[in-house]
Amino acid sequence: MLSYRHSFHAGNHADVLKHTVQSLIISSLNEKDKPYLYLDTHAGAGRYQLSGEHAERTGEYLEGIARIWQQDNIPEELAAYIGVVKNLNPGGKLRYYPGSPLIARFLLRECDRLQLTELHSSDFPLLRNEFLKDDRARTERTDGYQQLKSKLPPPSRRGLILIDPPYEMKSDYQDVVKSIQEGYKRFGTGVFALWYPVVLRQQIKRMCNELEATGIRRILQIELAVRPDSDQRGMTASGMIVINPPWKLEQQMKNVLPWLHKVLVPAGTGHTKVSWIVPE
Repeated sequence: MLSYRHSFHAGNHADVLKHTVQSLIISSLNEKDKPYLYLDTHAGAGRYQLSGEHAERTGEYLEGIARIWQQDNIPEELAAYIGVVKNLNPGGKLRYYPGSPLIARFLLRECDRLQLTELHSSDFPLLRNEFLKDDRARTERTDGYQQLKSKLPPPSRRGLILIDPPYEMKSDYQDVVKSIQEGYKRFGTGVFALWYPVVLRQQIKRMCNELEATGIRRILQIELAVRPDSDQRGMTASGMIVINPPWKLEQQMKNVLPWLHKVLVPAGTGHTKVSWIVPE
């Protein structure tokens, strides 16, 4: 279908959660000298103009990154992520928001590699142009799920695989599980980070059950809800499922999620969650 454009949603509460988790994982990988691969299966455009037509139409960033990026008491766990946002907006005015590939570009080291995939005909040229001068990066317009077969394992045997599909079709919830299985067979020591939206809670429960049934160990679930679950149209929460999370990630998210929830959801509705779908 390929009608989804992340530019309508850039910088919203779901992005804040996703990019907090992403930046913490990258920071942990950076603690060892050995290089690694960052693989982004659904990379999007790379950067998003918040004064553009799409972002202005929805204004979702106003209830996301706009609420936290200039707070005085930003927790240590957000330092790397917020640092990228501030680097992209040096004048102190929030004009641009970094997508996951741009966050990776800022945080990865010279020895690391980026493999970025995007299928959308409008977003791919933007992504390619964003990374033209970065020798560490390779961009491809192809099926991101196939990258889990063709690009794994990386020669370094270290890596973060970010899987962030648009969930335009109900089958996406099953497809991500199959793709993770394929990738894990090839690269059982890699860190796999899957983003998901909560539109219907039953879809998420089913996906988690299917992941549990794969036999894969060490599956951590992290969730931030801005409203209670509902059968009405619209996303009430989002989450990250991380396979082989860095050992510090569970406690880091337990530390920072209450602060994020308080600032992003002044009404106090919704919930936060950090728990194991499958432990060690």
